[in-house]
Amino acid sequence: MPKTELQGSLELLVLKILRRGPNHGFAIASYIQQASDDVLRVEAGSLYPALHRMTEAGLIKAGWQMSDAGRRARVYAITPKGLRKLEADQKRWHAVSTAVSKILRA
Repeated sequence: MPKTELQGSLELLVLKILRRGPNHGFAIASYIQQASDDVLRVEAGSLYPALHRMTEAGLIKAGWQMSDAGRRARVYAITPKGLRKLEADQKRWHAVSTAVSKILRA
C-alpha cells in the first residue's frame, strides 16, 4: 500500500491519540496505521521531529518510563494547551473536510 503524506494533519492526529492517554512514539505511529486501516503511515523521521516541536511548543510533555519489555521509553502526554489546540484544530479540520466533500459531490 502506498504511503500517504499527512501534510499538516500529523499534529492533530498525535494530539487526538494522546487525549486517550500517555503513549510512546512507536505506539502512536502504530495506532495511526491500524486505525486508518493501513492507509496512513508515519515514519520515525516525521514523527519524532513533530513530537519534539510539539513538546517545545508546550502542546505535549515528555518523560521517561520503563516499557513492558523492561526498556526505557519516552512517553508523551497532552497538556491543557494541547487540549485547547486539539479542539480548535478539530473544528477547523471538520469545516475543511465538509467543504471538500461538498465540492467532490458536485
